[in-house]
Amino acid sequence: MLLFLAEYLTQYIGAFQVFQYLTLRGILATGTALAISLVVGPVMIRKLSFHQVGQSVRDDGPQSHLSKAGTPTMGGALILVSIAISTLLWADLSNPYIWIVLLVTGVFGAVGWVDDYRKVVEKDSRGLPARWKYFWQSVAGLAAACYLYFAFDTPVTTDLYVPFFKDFSWSMGPLFILLAYFVIVGSSNAVNLTDGLDGLAILPTVMVGGALGILAYLTGHVDFARYLHIPYVAGSGELVVFCGTIGGAGLGFLWFNTYPAQVFMGDVGALALGAALGTVAVITRHEIVFFIMGGIFVLETVSVILQVASFKLTGKRIFRMAPIHHHYELKGWPEPRVIVRFWIITVMLVLFGLATLKLR
Repeated sequence: MLLFLAEYLTQYIGAFQVFQYLTLRGILATGTALAISLVVGPVMIRKLSFHQVGQSVRDDGPQSHLSKAGTPTMGGALILVSIAISTLLWADLSNPYIWIVLLVTGVFGAVGWVDDYRKVVEKDSRGLPARWKYFWQSVAGLAAACYLYFAFDTPVTTDLYVPFFKDFSWSMGPLFILLAYFVIVGSSNAVNLTDGLDGLAILPTVMVGGALGILAYLTGHVDFARYLHIPYVAGSGELVVFCGTIGGAGLGFLWFNTYPAQVFMGDVGALALGAALGTVAVITRHEIVFFIMGGIFVLETVSVILQVASFKLTGKRIFRMAPIHHHYELKGWPEPRVIVRFWIITVMLVLFGLATLKLR
């Protein structure tokens, strides 16, 4: 929106030409999202507390969590509003990739909102039934995957690229739709599973989102893409702005979500942010690198799968409790120790993922 205004004003004042630079708009989008989160956050927390939109806590989990009962939840709505406003202000709205990530984020956020609303407002512990939650996630994920398959203008942009190999890629054809679907829906649920401790999910989301912003900038620049032997996806560089808003909104939310949390994200934020990251990874053709950088999300998901499979097959549990962050709590780790150590692991994984750009 502001880009169009700047383009108009450039004919009168040349200095407005500076807003054409992606890097500047990415920084401004980050700052705008951060400011919105910090300003609106206290108001939102008071409103949620007033309406008693509080978190319910399982009594079979870590005993330290019992004190969290009643803490306002559905705070992820603040993140989504900050992302949407900042993206609409600073992004090039003629870019189709901006709209696809906004729509995916919004639809997954709506699914999460319905689930949260039923749990904390209507006091229905089941929330949105799992089959319906997965159905609507699948509809949104498949729609995005199909759109991207037909929107990519060259066959190379539907190939699967493997890091560490300079000239190796697999031409997927229609299988691209299946891959994109699993990345978007899988990452949505993975972030949701990780969101179990104060700040545990949001900072890794910010770090991975920032790294994906770097990848978007490189894949959207033909010279950088050629030099680094990565796919060139015309227009994907605009996602720098969107990834910047994830960083700003996420850091603003972390201000209130850090231990001990004043507000929780809820499914409305976790499902939406995971889907957003997955969509950016698909557009930039860096699904495997995303898998590496989001290793904490993968670990949390795998721990749940292994726990369920082991219990059904053998009647025994592998972990004391899943997802795995609860396992470490029940082993006696204080909550802040679990959180910070998972953050440190994410920093290392993100750096390793970015390093693969040169290991080709």
